[in-house]
Amino acid sequence: MNTNATDVEQILVVPTLLFHEIGYFQGFTTNVERYITTLLDPIHTSYRPRDLMEADPSFKQLIPYCIFKCGDRVFHYTRGKGQGEGRLHSKRSIGIGGHISSVDQSSDDSPYLLGMRREIEEEVQVDSPYQDRCVGMLNDDLTEVGKVHLGIVHIFELEAAKVSPKEKSIIMSGFSPIAELKQDRDSFETWSQICLDHLFQ
Repeated sequence: MNTNATDVEQILVVPTLLFHEIGYFQGFTTNVERYITTLLDPIHTSYRPRDLMEADPSFKQLIPYCIFKCGDRVFHYTRGKGQGEGRLHSKRSIGIGGHISSVDQSSDDSPYLLGMRREIEEEVQVDSPYQDRCVGMLNDDLTEVGKVHLGIVHIFELEAAKVSPKEKSIIMSGFSPIAELKQDRDSFETWSQICLDHLFQ
């Protein structure tokens, strides 16, 4: 069966050159405002086929990376084989999130925020009140998957440690003390390692 072009997921991207013009960094920065206003400006964003973008480092896919925290404990899980990004299978993670899609476009709210909420609702059930804040930006050009993604990190401070997976690909999940997760940092995907190193001193 022929695949119609409209069947291919169209995801939000920005030119990598724009990221470099704002101020290139490797790893983590807390200087969110410097980047986010420009990167999320519709003048600079476009929706392009996901299959092409995964192999094109001239564009960066903007990814909300949401961390659920309760006191000194953080939600974590292992990515099963059903997970979308094959290069991250079997890796542990502390981040929930994914691509902003053309389906997230709306006249009432930012596609980025709509996409972030959609990804959270698809992946996990959050049964606790929370406060969320945007705390940093992630870039890792040392890995193939990192070269085509740019992470926007959000921390959700929960009143109770009540997050459960909805997707079958989210396995071995739960809350653990940050100190314990840091001791086992090498088992985590690179973005989680960077967050563990920079957010939780």
